[in-house]
Amino acid sequence: MRALSRIITLVEAGGPQAHTLLQQVRATLGRVQRPMVLGLTGSPGSGKSTLVAALIGALRAQGQRVGVLAVDPSSPFSGGAILGDRIRMLGYHADPGVYVRSLASRGALGGLSARSMQVLSVLEGYGFDVLLLETVGVGQSELDIAALADHTVLVLTPAGGDGVQAFKAGIMEIADVLVINKADLPGADRLARELRGAQLLAPHDETTFFPPVVQTIASRAEGTEGLLAAVQAHRDHLGPEGLHLKRLERARFELRSLVQQQAQALAAGADPALLERLSSGQLSADDAAHQVLAALGGHV
Repeated sequence: MRALSRIITLVEAGGPQAHTLLQQVRATLGRVQRPMVLGLTGSPGSGKSTLVAALIGALRAQGQRVGVLAVDPSSPFSGGAILGDRIRMLGYHADPGVYVRSLASRGALGGLSARSMQVLSVLEGYGFDVLLLETVGVGQSELDIAALADHTVLVLTPAGGDGVQAFKAGIMEIADVLVINKADLPGADRLARELRGAQLLAPHDETTFFPPVVQTIASRAEGTEGLLAAVQAHRDHLGPEGLHLKRLERARFELRSLVQQQAQALAAGADPALLERLSSGQLSADDAAHQVLAALGGHV
């Protein structure tokens, strides 16, 4: 695992060496059995990390090799991160069938860091059976996970206002499985009924897949078997063609993210003369943007 850690560190750092490593990794992905990528998202405090730890135990009991990529929030001042997700999973640090890696979000607003996709590719080529991808936990903006994961699990808690939040546009649509964690708290059954009722209000027909609603108590590792069964049900629903389409969407998302990253770098270093013309009204914002994007074409 030390070699894997060193490769991921190099990929995170970026640069020519990282580019070469990623090329080598991607060349192998077509020749290996790619692992199932399971994404977990939800509001802070919903117990995502504890649930991930419980899932690790359940998967290891099945003999599965598990990789975990957990994204922790970065400080807006120092850029550092507590990496508390890894702390909650210390019980598996000596297990050779488990690898846990924490990444700082580095200010990413979609729940994942900018390098998450590249690191995920490295983990895919390392022979794991299942990859668990946990987001920062920023509420309604963490929708990137749906583009990267084969299956997206939305973790909610009873009596925490999550029922209302889940109904808002975006956050409900990304879920393939709905988990009510801390189900020993009052209101769990009521929240389950609300979620199922909300699903029926959306347009649907006989082919519609309704995300299963599963109740768990992650601190006791209860309900993990039901959660894994619900994930498998979604995988069966997708089939090989559906999984292929998921991977194509992930490639599209990665391409779009890298193009946006390069464009933002160019905008940050824009010619002061261009900014002066824009500020004085001599140039429209659209025309300025076209000039920056034209420069992007010359950097490819």
